[in-house]
Amino acid sequence: MTQISSRVQAIEWHQNTLKLLDQRVLPHQIRHIECRTADEVADAIRDMVVRGAPAIGITAAYGYAMAALAGADTQAAYKVLAESRPTAVNLFWALERMASAPQQPQQLLAEARRIHEEDIAANLDMANFGASVLGSNIGIYTHCNTGALATGGHGTALGIIRTAWHNGQVDRVFAGETRPWLQGARLTAWELMQDEIPVKLSADGAAAQLFRQGAVDWVIVGADRIAANGDVANKIGTYSLAVLAKHHGVRVMVAAPLSTFDLEMSSGDQIPIEQRPVSEVTHLNGQAIAPANCDAINPSFDVTPAELIDVIATEAGLIHNPDSHTVAELFQRQNPS
Repeated sequence: MTQISSRVQAIEWHQNTLKLLDQRVLPHQIRHIECRTADEVADAIRDMVVRGAPAIGITAAYGYAMAALAGADTQAAYKVLAESRPTAVNLFWALERMASAPQQPQQLLAEARRIHEEDIAANLDMANFGASVLGSNIGIYTHCNTGALATGGHGTALGIIRTAWHNGQVDRVFAGETRPWLQGARLTAWELMQDEIPVKLSADGAAAQLFRQGAVDWVIVGADRIAANGDVANKIGTYSLAVLAKHHGVRVMVAAPLSTFDLEMSSGDQIPIEQRPVSEVTHLNGQAIAPANCDAINPSFDVTPAELIDVIATEAGLIHNPDSHTVAELFQRQNPS
């Protein structure tokens, strides 16, 4: 298995303190936030200090362990952490795993560390599976941030790109800017540049022209929740990219660990979509960019139907042409009974 490490480390546990790289101020500032209570961890998740479904789950697990280590009420910690963001299923998966573990403080800390370590291992496996079907001399378009900043390390979609670059398969990488939080511009471009992987930043509205010119062979994105039929909730704008890709013959890959699947939801229609403050759309860095009192919409995610997705890459293998049957087959291989 290809072993590649990123220079970026977003989540660190040290002396009963959770140290988080503050992603709100990247790329121009490198600042860390230290959390010592579950409430502070929940605030960090809600306020986008930490973001990305796997990273949110890992952070919440440490927050739960932190409450136990302090002798605080872990049920109250569970509640406040679960309420921090509604769409990323990894958050609830991690909290359920923590609540099901032996409730001794040191054992809970060990469980949180296992969740963190397992995510890194899963990313590396996923990256090798994903890279295996990409071909060579390819152009890739990615959306939002799905790298070491959004996970325990290496990354999901960006992990595949990182591995494929290491393998010599990639000629071009384009990062969409990803309004309104500009994760592509602030985070993905920065993270790729830290690892010396050439990247070109693209305005979100320029993607169609890139596809039309034949510059892109694959769209590779992450996911915040995947329904049993393969519908994928991901950062707003993913659905439109998938529609564009279908029209232009560009293939679409989603990269996500098994913990991102929510098999209790039969389709993406059931996935809750977080609605964030409209000020994130009408303002930029506190500066108004829209007329005073202008209303706006700000869904943080959209749902891409499975029929627009060519393959989902997981740590357990690939799901080609995802639907309820191919998703079920992968999980059946994982849990035969």
